[in-house]
Amino acid sequence: MVTKQLLKGLPEDADLRRADSLAREIFSDVANKWALLIIEALGDETLRFSALRDEVEGISHKMLTQNLRMLERNGLVERTVHPTVPPRVEYTLTDAGRGLRATVDAMCEWTHRHLGHIEASRFRFDA
Repeated sequence: MVTKQLLKGLPEDADLRRADSLAREIFSDVANKWALLIIEALGDETLRFSALRDEVEGISHKMLTQNLRMLERNGLVERTVHPTVPPRVEYTLTDAGRGLRATVDAMCEWTHRHLGHIEASRFRFDA
């Protein structure tokens, strides 16, 4: 966890512990399952909406739209509209989005590494 010493000299907006901080708002935006799965699915690719929806199993049209807008608002995804009929829209990660993807990749790796332990713990807990 971030200590007060590390936050010394930073603006209040950088403090995740403050309910009114921008950092907490951003954290709340990107720390949801759909956002993380979208970031992972985009990876180094540029995808159209339908291809992205196919990559993220179980996401609804509405949830994908809302999360893409949020990720775009936060500067993590770039939306490109090509002037064709019908318009072709593509999504790709920005530099900041690719930086966050490294963290998402680490979370996926952690999950795979500890999956057996977590399953065993759940089994014991639920028994």
